[in-house]
Amino acid sequence: MTRRLVAGLGVLVLVALAAFGNNVPRPAPEYAIKLTTGKQILLSSLRGNVVALLFVSTECPHCGTTCQLVDKLQKEYGPRGFQPVAVAFNEMSMMLVPDFTKRRGISFPVGYDTRDPVFTFIERSPMLRTYVPILVLIDRSGTIRGQYLGDDKFFLDQEKNIRASLDQLLKEPAGKKAPAAKRLSPPAKKKSS
Repeated sequence: MTRRLVAGLGVLVLVALAAFGNNVPRPAPEYAIKLTTGKQILLSSLRGNVVALLFVSTECPHCGTTCQLVDKLQKEYGPRGFQPVAVAFNEMSMMLVPDFTKRRGISFPVGYDTRDPVFTFIERSPMLRTYVPILVLIDRSGTIRGQYLGDDKFFLDQEKNIRASLDQLLKEPAGKKAPAAKRLSPPAKKKSS
């Protein structure tokens, strides 16, 4: 009986941790993006911008494609206050980031970190299977408004969905907290014939 109770509680904890990572909106905690130059960018220093924080693997083709798309969008939306940053957290990412950014033609900052701080930031248990890229959208006031794992339906039409999210977030006022921050609208469902 005691073993069943402990096992049941363990399952409940894992389910709660999985659900907790989707607790959006929530304030973005401080996070330091470590650059290969030895410098770092504090997430709080980007407040006032709409931020796309990507957690990636330098060995993941989907991550590279998403970074290239976000780089293209930065060129378009950057003047309106959009700032992407990425963090590679696979093994030896510190050494692999320069080649990854060069090969993919990424012009926004890409840093590196280890797995544990990334999972702490996204409020997800490292015991759970997690697909990359992970996209975290943060509004001008520093509130996480969207968080999408690599296997999320959001990525099925990622350009359309990222654009819709940016359009929504960039309409909100700069320099003051958006009124009653809410979760980003889910992508529109396609009508079946």
